[in-house]
Amino acid sequence: MQFTREQLLDAYRRMVRIRAFEDRVNIEFSNGNVPGFVHLYAGQEASGVGICLELGDDDWIGSTHRGHGHCIAKGCDVKGMMIEIFGKEGGLCRGKGGSMHIADLSKGMLGANAIVGGNPPLVIGAALTAKTLKSGKLAVSFTGDGGANQGTTFEAMNLAVVLKLPAIFVLENNGYGEGTGVSYHCGAKDLASRAAAFGMPAVTVDGTDFFAVSEAMRDAAERARTGGGPTAIETHCPRFYGHFVGDPQLYRSKDEIKAARENDPIGKFRARTVAAALLEAAQLDAVDREVEQEIEEAVAAASGAPWPSPAELERDVYVQY
Repeated sequence: MQFTREQLLDAYRRMVRIRAFEDRVNIEFSNGNVPGFVHLYAGQEASGVGICLELGDDDWIGSTHRGHGHCIAKGCDVKGMMIEIFGKEGGLCRGKGGSMHIADLSKGMLGANAIVGGNPPLVIGAALTAKTLKSGKLAVSFTGDGGANQGTTFEAMNLAVVLKLPAIFVLENNGYGEGTGVSYHCGAKDLASRAAAFGMPAVTVDGTDFFAVSEAMRDAAERARTGGGPTAIETHCPRFYGHFVGDPQLYRSKDEIKAARENDPIGKFRARTVAAALLEAAQLDAVDREVEQEIEEAVAAASGAPWPSPAELERDVYVQY
């Protein structure tokens, strides 16, 4: 699979942006500056970016409670995201969505979803629209291994096959549904085989390898855009943090967490591209500095933004078409 230097730099920038954003949200939440709960995507960057790099703004994605990484991978503005997570006016959802309901329809981001298994039915609705209008667009559902146990997910998969919809089901297997190991809560040998049982192609890839994810996504996207119907992609991508910030992670050993961090998708991408002379270390270092500044500016904007006015309470309750 061939990538231009610009595409590789874009992929690296998106992954680094996700990591820096999540690490900073962890700090801000721990300091009491972020309301509600946050679920961090650090460690899973190659999965989201490998998928979303193959999409345009007018392709759709649906996300989970762990949605910051998907938002950034899809191109959402990090300043607007940070303001939203702080619950402030000027955020992507005017401070009303917060971490678990953040959305940006202008980027094809249908929204994070606090309901486990809540987005697959929404995504196949978007896919049905694309098929009906013959737009050539597609819709992607991100679901975790816990969400892969939900009936809504199975119903969406079945209907996508029956109607031959341009939908892709990305099953991000980070090893745990909250604190329950996938080897216990999943009766099948893997998540992909469940999807295959509905009659769609399904593959399992290393979700810490951007190139493996991207290759699987290119095949799935081509199939969807040319009328071949849905595909499922299971990505194995352990998370660096707990289920939520503050999770003591008593269900994981220190060695397991250390191993996950050593299998860093960003470090693997950097090592591979530099070794193959596809990118230069100095270029990547420059991206690191640029992203660090972006995040600092985003936090400053969020800290200084006003709270939503009570007069805003009844605005945006319903979408206007």
